[in-house]
Amino acid sequence: MALKTVIKNAFLTATINSFGAELCSLKNKDNKEYIWEGNPDFWGKHSPILFPIVGTLKNNSFHYNAKEYHLSRHGFARDMDFEIVDEKDNSVTFSIHSSEETVKVYPFEFELQIIYTLDNYNLSIEYKVINKGNSKMPFSIGAHPAFALPGNFEDHSIQFDKEESLEYYLLENDLISNQTKKLETQEGQIPLTYELFKNDALIFKTLNSKSLTILEDRNPVLRVNFKDFPSLGIWTKMNAPFLCIEPWFGYSDTNENSGNLFEKEGIQVLEEKATFRSEFSVEVL
Repeated sequence: MALKTVIKNAFLTATINSFGAELCSLKNKDNKEYIWEGNPDFWGKHSPILFPIVGTLKNNSFHYNAKEYHLSRHGFARDMDFEIVDEKDNSVTFSIHSSEETVKVYPFEFELQIIYTLDNYNLSIEYKVINKGNSKMPFSIGAHPAFALPGNFEDHSIQFDKEESLEYYLLENDLISNQTKKLETQEGQIPLTYELFKNDALIFKTLNSKSLTILEDRNPVLRVNFKDFPSLGIWTKMNAPFLCIEPWFGYSDTNENSGNLFEKEGIQVLEEKATFRSEFSVEVL
């Protein structure tokens, strides 16, 4: 049964659902909510965890050791019940393990831990992937937090922390196409419009920047810091009052993918018994 866990400090309160270890609320001491409410009329999630793939596989399948496996978009972690393995006032650690069910679609032994920690005005989310098996393990992992944008969507803008030649890839039938577009900045900022997202998410395979700030009427509201992550997705639904800022290790297949996860662009490969760690944070400004 899904349970909600609350962690807090003097400045912030975060609520995490054990189902998917999903962050579903982040409020300041004035009770201002920063996470999208999850209204299913637009999108019924808040901040799902993407594992062991990010995005979509070609034909929703891959092969390993001469056997074909079917793995749905963004993987299965977001649809699993996590257990709490450590809990303090300002932090909580969730965990899932491979099981009879997971090996049917992903034939590797693993543990995935998600660690949420509040520190002043900062919520850090650490991913810990442990290869429990005796062979190399290919995987991707990513975040998908949706931030509430109350009021007029087009009063908001985003700002990357470094100068960028912002070229993003377009999706076609949920796969990465070869088509790219340039994103123009105005004084280093990108005004938000729904038109930007008419072809789905903006996908940046590589970036110089390691943080992105959301502004409202040019005033900074919050910052997502993703120093560990090479790739990023930005997404919303038409007319929805939220914006997803998604740090990723990996992304969807292209039409040219071979079906071998080890050859997949952006994939991580973890040695036997090894541990992978990465962390991003949400900073309330």
